Amino acid sequence: MKEQHFAILRRHMVEVIGIYVDLAGDELGRSTLDPRVLTAMGRVPRHAFVPSPLAAHAYQDMALPIGFDKTISQPFIVAIMTDLLEPRPDDVVLEVGTGLGYQAAVLGQLARRVWSVEIIEELAVEAEVRLRRLGYDNIGVHIGDGSLGWPEHAPYDKIIVTAAAELVPPALLEQLRPGGRMVLPTGLAEDQKLTVVEKDEANQAHVRELMSVRFGLLETVR
Repeated sequence: MKEQHFAILRRHMVEVIGIYVDLAGDELGRSTLDPRVLTAMGRVPRHAFVPSPLAAHAYQDMALPIGFDKTISQPFIVAIMTDLLEPRPDDVVLEVGTGLGYQAAVLGQLARRVWSVEIIEELAVEAEVRLRRLGYDNIGVHIGDGSLGWPEHAPYDKIIVTAAAELVPPALLEQLRPGGRMVLPTGLAEDQKLTVVEKDEANQAHVRELMSVRFGLLETVR
């Protein structure tokens, strides 16, 4: 497939996301997404962040395997989580769970700086290669336990976690700036909810659970 074919499929993907958001409006509390998020989704070449044999399937609304029993999230979920995060142009964002770098690339279109942590060394190295090749120079990747965050660059305006934790990891909450926001799946494997955590200026956390989701579990160093 040529780049113009991928561009057509990417436009179709964005249209499908819009339809799914409208259908899920009651659960999400919104029926449309920020146009900036949809624009970013329409720009980032998802086919460049999946194994090459799967490139032709990159714009289907489905998770795809990326190795090591990990997946790249379906585009609808990436768009929803990004929209709920409400990234602003001056934000510094922490991502937990780099994978091959797709979510980081989307965030890189919307925020000033993205710091991303990946526990699997091979994925982290490959993500950095792909991001650099595509010119995302505002994204840094670190190999480590994502549940511990990346204290060196804290505090963060926004934090996004692309794997499920039973409870909000305390270290991540500590690294979130007062007035900041975190989006992550929480709960047991059979009952996960997409969750928004907002920290007020008094450093108190307020939690909202939204739609049911299914994510792999957040891995930690034991």
